[in-house]
Amino acid sequence: MYKVLLRPLFFLFDPEKIHHVTFSLIKISSKIPGFPALFRSLYTIEDKKLERNVLGLTFKNPVGLAAGFDKNAVLYNELANFGFGFIEIGTVTPKAQVGNPTKRLFRLQADKGIINRMGFNNDGLESAISQLKKNKGKLIIGGNIGKNTDTAPEHYTQDYVTCFTALHPYVDYFVLNVSCPNVGSHAKLNDRDYLEELIGAVQHVNNTFAVQKPIVLKIAPDLNTVQLDEIIDLVITTKLDGVIASNTSVDRSGLQTPEAELEAIGNGGLSGQPIKEKSTQIIKYLADKSNKAFTIIGVGGIHSADDALEKIDAGADLVQVYTGFIYEGPSLIKKINKVILESGR
Repeated sequence: MYKVLLRPLFFLFDPEKIHHVTFSLIKISSKIPGFPALFRSLYTIEDKKLERNVLGLTFKNPVGLAAGFDKNAVLYNELANFGFGFIEIGTVTPKAQVGNPTKRLFRLQADKGIINRMGFNNDGLESAISQLKKNKGKLIIGGNIGKNTDTAPEHYTQDYVTCFTALHPYVDYFVLNVSCPNVGSHAKLNDRDYLEELIGAVQHVNNTFAVQKPIVLKIAPDLNTVQLDEIIDLVITTKLDGVIASNTSVDRSGLQTPEAELEAIGNGGLSGQPIKEKSTQIIKYLADKSNKAFTIIGVGGIHSADDALEKIDAGADLVQVYTGFIYEGPSLIKKINKVILESGR
């Protein structure tokens, strides 16, 4: 029903506006008696064989929702009824910020992709915490954290530490988002010396808590093998828990969308089917070269169960969807989990 009726209707409207409308529809329908149970019956598979023990946590299944969809942690309880094993909220920054000017979200329908330059728009740390206090404990929640756009370079680390400290009681794992192409000072956030400083700072805070939370690094899909070798060494040296591969891409090669349309869209991070192979290759390289020394969460271009299996076979312990969820609808999660069960992965 989604791809035949709802998606054509949704795609008639501005992507960002329809995103908010969809949120409202899910929120309202989830308050109608019987609807949450209906959603679970339609989209959820409950089977112990789907459980994954990763990052010291038990995931009910290996299919998650990537950060950027529920930025402000306002819908994760309702989204849990669509079969996800985990949901990543954020990116959260210390202060609320509006992000980049609109229009900033674009569909590439010919490529089954999306370009965004949202710029970490979110309601801020305190708002996220107030929403996370409503957690009904249905599934694992990840906290994706970043810096405010107007933060001076010498205070970048403090932004991450502020978010990490405050969110620590409310999320199950953390993601250091240092690879988004839509925020300022992208280069510094990927400097090896700076990453060591940042990771060390949040690990120091982590060790002050009675229970430590896993920390993973989200990397770009546009890294070459030399840079990936540096990532492997960094993760192992700092004893980071893992990597999310990958974020959005700045590469526009091989797209079906006309060049004039791409030029009109301008800058932004590309997600969806166009980055599927690139993401999978990075996962395989990290897994093979490190001899699976750390956890890998695979994301990028998962629009089918086969796409998810490719990520898992390449070395991903868990997978996340985002653009595929928008294009394929909520049945995608059940399809992936069903094939994982049938294949014995």
